[in-house]
Amino acid sequence: QALEDQYSPSRWSPRLDRDTIIDAHFAVTAAGTERARASAQTLLHVPYGDGDGEKLDIYLPTDPSETFPVLVYIHGGYWQCLSKDDSGFAAPPLVSQGVAVVAVGYDTAPKGHMDAMVLQVRRSLVFLAERYPRTRGIYLCGHSAGAHLAAMVLSTDWTEFQVVPDIKGAVLVSGVYDLEPILHTYVNDALNMSREVAQRNSPMRHVTPAVPAACEVLVAVAQHDSPEFRRQSQEYSQALRAAGWSVSLLDLAGVDHFNIIEKLSEDSYVLTQV
Repeated sequence: QALEDQYSPSRWSPRLDRDTIIDAHFAVTAAGTERARASAQTLLHVPYGDGDGEKLDIYLPTDPSETFPVLVYIHGGYWQCLSKDDSGFAAPPLVSQGVAVVAVGYDTAPKGHMDAMVLQVRRSLVFLAERYPRTRGIYLCGHSAGAHLAAMVLSTDWTEFQVVPDIKGAVLVSGVYDLEPILHTYVNDALNMSREVAQRNSPMRHVTPAVPAACEVLVAVAQHDSPEFRRQSQEYSQALRAAGWSVSLLDLAGVDHFNIIEKLSEDSYVLTQV
């Protein structure tokens, strides 16, 4: 029961009760994405693979050259809800500064299982690297389960893909980096992970030594995230640092697990600025 509480982010927000906060989050991200689609030049539902869920939404900057940096956003929803269709809300401030924003779709559970989701996100980056070879680098941003998937990208052995995406930075927001505690909670009902699957897909257990030009990593966590979420962020950033990565931990006051990412639609928000 204690683990259930710790891994239920909706129980920890002082803003709204646990029944309304998730609905509110869905509403905010959907409305923000609608605004982004209305204001930016977009390429929607671009396939990066053959599967139904293997599609990207691309929000392009007004400058048509391909030398823009690309922010790849990987949505949360505990690997079982939300989609790329609610994931464009962060685009407007970034597009206006000449950054392309890509929202990645992947097959959520129960259709998708953990190994497949991790592979899909990796393949989406290979697709982007091939489609836009002249970009000024790829920057990952993932929230919650999306931060987990982004962290798994950082531990990828790219030799099997024959393409190495130029990942210059990663912003991991309120993520889960060790899946083992999840096995004992309601979250695993849809995921159906075994211990082996959880261990194989825990970024905490697969931190690779940093290569010299390795990307910068920012691990962000909310004041009103649960103690377990806060512990995971701290321990993962320490593990990266110990392996020689350039990493900083940003502990954001006054936000919870949901508005820490929702506020990316605001120009002046600290994470938007970073």
